[in-house]
Amino acid sequence: MDIDVKNLHPLEVRLLRHVKASEPITADRIVAELDYKVGQCNQAFSWLCAKTFLIEKSRTTHTLYELTDLGKEQEKKGLPSQRIFTYLQEHGAHSLPEIAQALGLEQSEVGSAFGQLSKGLVAGMNAEHKAIIKKNEMLDEVVIAAHLLSRGLQGLIDEADLKDFEKPIMNTISKKRGSSASPFKVVEREEVVYELTPEGLEAQKAVFAANITGEEFGAVTAQMISDGSWKNGSFRPYALNAPVSKIVPGRLNPYGAYVQWVKDKLCSLGFEEFDGPLVENEFWNGDALFMPQFHSARDIHDVYYVKDPVHCKNIEEPWLDRVAQTHENGWKTGSRGWGYHFDEEFTRRQVLRSQGTVLSAHTLTHAKVPGKYFGVVRCFRYDQVDATHGADFYQTEGIMLGNEVNLRTLLGLLKMFATEIAGAEEVKYVPGYFPFTEPSIEVHIKHPVLGWFELGGSGIFRPEVTKPLGIDVPVLAWGMGIDRMALMHLGLNDIRELFTPNIENVRNRRGN
Repeated sequence: MDIDVKNLHPLEVRLLRHVKASEPITADRIVAELDYKVGQCNQAFSWLCAKTFLIEKSRTTHTLYELTDLGKEQEKKGLPSQRIFTYLQEHGAHSLPEIAQALGLEQSEVGSAFGQLSKGLVAGMNAEHKAIIKKNEMLDEVVIAAHLLSRGLQGLIDEADLKDFEKPIMNTISKKRGSSASPFKVVEREEVVYELTPEGLEAQKAVFAANITGEEFGAVTAQMISDGSWKNGSFRPYALNAPVSKIVPGRLNPYGAYVQWVKDKLCSLGFEEFDGPLVENEFWNGDALFMPQFHSARDIHDVYYVKDPVHCKNIEEPWLDRVAQTHENGWKTGSRGWGYHFDEEFTRRQVLRSQGTVLSAHTLTHAKVPGKYFGVVRCFRYDQVDATHGADFYQTEGIMLGNEVNLRTLLGLLKMFATEIAGAEEVKYVPGYFPFTEPSIEVHIKHPVLGWFELGGSGIFRPEVTKPLGIDVPVLAWGMGIDRMALMHLGLNDIRELFTPNIENVRNRRGN
């Protein structure tokens, strides 16, 4: 077997010289023994595997839990449920807003923690709708969670080291995505073991025979000329057989072309396009969609808050007054509302838009009946980036309103998105929960590599959403992840490939 050692990178050469036949080769070992950085180590593995000099022998996934900044703060001050329990013990009955202000907690944190205490029959509401303590013993699950926080200060916690009764508790206080709002962050690590192949052993022999060490100079620098060090070293030979770069013509970005194709398709079906600002307030981002200010339903959106200015100047009337009354007592919607005092300062707080439904709510204030509207909307949520998630992403969001629209109409739209626009062959519809729709439906599609994942959510807007905004007919609403549809349509296996800096990937990807 003829091996051109000139084409080997110094990282490959040093690794080949260092390892032996049949012994396990891991990233931890190479980093420790050859002083490689993790990126250098992975690059060397990738190159050597591509040349068939290395082969992967095993791959093991470990799930670890890392304490976040929020977790460190809660370990020091106590979990919200612990702090609320202690506060009520010491100060007696208080309303949830009073507790939030006294303890410096977010309103949603107080709502979630008090809900946990209420379910455990530790706390409840008195006749004056103020929180009280019913038992003097804290919930076991809270005590276990506090113990896990203390363990987290010592370093990463391996899932294999958790006891059976600790695992469900850890699942409730950890997140893989949006971990800034959770005490623990889920970290998944893979341990890959490699081994030299017969071809790798031949390459190793060729490297030793050519007396190449991997320490050869790749270029002459001014410093080398200045201090004369070039005289005492050897230089890497030129690889004259290395492939030359190809010349390619310009072309449209495949993802950009796909988005435009989706827009054209929806416009051809009679939909009108809408758009709006990236910065929104809590009113349109949640309150107008009947998401209660003190409810854990807000937790499904890990939003980015705007630092300056924190609040917008005002909210348009009559929408503010109608929505506030709907939250408090149901207004004229036929609902009882949520039964709390609507916070008009909270509703003015500014955030980066976390869902495209914000623009659907805006559109309802001036929509035609019947009418069909859509938008391709950029949204932001604090998320851990992986093959199907991004910290910012695009949704194709829309509404259809009129006396004749119904659930069958919605299912037809979902089928079109899944089969025609995403190109999926296997589709399923799953009951879902969204505070602003009833019924609510999620559509899932099966990717040939990634398996089943959610394409988006949909439903029929509740009267508590439509009536305060001036609409008294059924309104279908849907929000599909256009990034995920493109993932399927373009034959990709990782959503990050849509935004890759690798220009070759873009050039070789076929668009519409």
